[in-house]
Amino acid sequence: MKNLVIIVFLIALTSCKAQTNTIQFKEGMTSPKADLSQVAWIQGHWKGEAFGGITEEIWSPPLGDSMMFSFKLVSNGQVVFYELGGIRQVDDTLLFQLKHFGNDFKGWEDKDETVDAKLVKIENNRVYFDQFTFEKISDSEINIYVVIEDNGETEEVAFNYKKQ
Repeated sequence: MKNLVIIVFLIALTSCKAQTNTIQFKEGMTSPKADLSQVAWIQGHWKGEAFGGITEEIWSPPLGDSMMFSFKLVSNGQVVFYELGGIRQVDDTLLFQLKHFGNDFKGWEDKDETVDAKLVKIENNRVYFDQFTFEKISDSEINIYVVIEDNGETEEVAFNYKKQ
């Protein structure tokens, strides 16, 4: 029994430490005032490695109250999945939204459903959305931290990108 308590404690401790770069938007919170000029540094063509493959994100500059992006994961020469989405100016704050697609472009989410992440805060070189963080390392390097849930387990995954 004592060993079980220690194991549960270690698992809890590990899961608490796992999300050190992201923040959860909690009920009762309000997104701060912000505009797209504060996140314009995300624009560009970015490549990195994750999930055993090559990742690519292409972000447009702000235009029409939004910045749009496309993402793909390529493993063993084949596309695994895509994401399409953007950061939108909504009233006086920002909203990060995306949709997932299989390699056949069939959507994972329902037709009218998106993954929405409200803005939590912007500070220095980081923009925190609910469970997503964009970090500017330099003009040619960024990190994106994402909390991914799989079978009830959550994990914070870091994507390191270099500008192309």
